[in-house]
Amino acid sequence: MSPEWYHKDRFLATRPAIASAIHRTPVLRSRTFDQWVGGELFFKCEPFQRMGAFKMRGAAHAIARLDEAARRRGVATHSSGNFAQALALAAREAGIPAWIVMPSNAPAVKVAAVRGYGGQIVTCAPTLQAREETLEAVVAETGATFIHPFDNEDVILGQGTAAQELIEEVGTLDAIVAPVGGGGLVGGTAIAALHLSPATRIYAAEPEGAGDAWQSKRANRLILQTNPQTIADGLRTSLGQLTFPLIRDLVHDVLLVSEAQIVEAMARTFERLKIVVEPSAAVAVAAVLHHNALFRGKRTGVILSGGNVDLKKLGELFSA
Repeated sequence: MSPEWYHKDRFLATRPAIASAIHRTPVLRSRTFDQWVGGELFFKCEPFQRMGAFKMRGAAHAIARLDEAARRRGVATHSSGNFAQALALAAREAGIPAWIVMPSNAPAVKVAAVRGYGGQIVTCAPTLQAREETLEAVVAETGATFIHPFDNEDVILGQGTAAQELIEEVGTLDAIVAPVGGGGLVGGTAIAALHLSPATRIYAAEPEGAGDAWQSKRANRLILQTNPQTIADGLRTSLGQLTFPLIRDLVHDVLLVSEAQIVEAMARTFERLKIVVEPSAAVAVAAVLHHNALFRGKRTGVILSGGNVDLKKLGELFSA
């Protein structure tokens, strides 16, 4: 029996609650990728999601679950990445205010995107303590509801709708691979498989330089991230109190990949699938390519988590 918060009925109510706020993203195939791996691969393409990443799903669901009084007060989070953009856009679509605490060193392109989506940006010093303290002050002043970027039940269930769509479209899969940072995506993926395709094995893909999920899985306890070193900036976050038990109990294994393998996977995806993926998304591709014995002769889903690439840095990656 699954914990009550991700009971099947609650999970199946998620996608109808967000259907009007998200895109049903395409699934792509590649004969060349199939040959490289020796199996059948099905790529779920979240770069085509609104704001360019899967996080729109969780943000939209968290807002959809608010009662009317909470909606009037608005929402708040702290983020310098995709969730900042996702919550700002989801809030605008719902007609409610959103306060986004962002560190002073956040990339200008992401600050501009949040502002463009209507988020009210509150700048703080670039430390976790400053972010949390500033968020507390914003919530105290506005009454807004704090929406955690990944360690939130409704966010996790929303992220699981990507795997739900994948399974509905292509049928039974032997495995699904998704990147892991905070664990919201792979945790939601595992919940979807639990209810819709329980024989499917779920693999989390992680950079070697940010391997806290790999360490936590093997130690059977939560080990926090310390000084992550990876180009996959979306995967530098530690697991949370909700997401670690999902990785522990529902994810079959965590697969590590090197920085060179991430860059190689980005290049292969650009060349063969003809879509832009960010380094964090390429981690899942790298895991399938470089742990291919696990997927040989199998039907495997690969969740491409997003495509928000800093184009100025793209040339640096491929010229290094």
